[in-house]
Amino acid sequence: MEFNEAKNKFIQTWGALGSQWGINKTMAQIHALLMVSPEAVSMEDIMESLQISRGNASMNLRALMDWGIVYKEYKSGERREFFTAEKDLDELAVKIARERSKREIKPALKVLKEVSMIEADTSLEEKHFVAQTSKLYDFVLRADNMLDKATEMNDNWLGRLFLKIMK
Repeated sequence: MEFNEAKNKFIQTWGALGSQWGINKTMAQIHALLMVSPEAVSMEDIMESLQISRGNASMNLRALMDWGIVYKEYKSGERREFFTAEKDLDELAVKIARERSKREIKPALKVLKEVSMIEADTSLEEKHFVAQTSKLYDFVLRADNMLDKATEMNDNWLGRLFLKIMK
């Protein structure tokens, strides 16, 4: 397999995986392209490479920057904007985990807490509902706390040292 074929296959596969991870295909493809590019890439080059419109590229680049995994770069003498992706895979995983927690887990916890706090009358169905949603809330809260601890570990020098030793 030649380089361009391999690169295209990676970008297409990353795009397909992205939709399974809860982001759109184009957003994942842009991220893949930037992740494997050794230098910052202009929006025009992204559009040409992925055959997407300026609006689509702009919207998805903005979303990737909101996630904190793509950065805008300026080159002296250039009027165009250039973009690069987070290259440190540990840092990338931490940022994605934090963002997914903020967007998915925290809102689910809020709803679970709210619905598990209803006053259960004497009916078996209501008691079962409160018991199950309370257990689910506790489980998701523990999972979210573990995720928080794991991402916090990357923020301090001792945690980073521990992670390097474990590699």
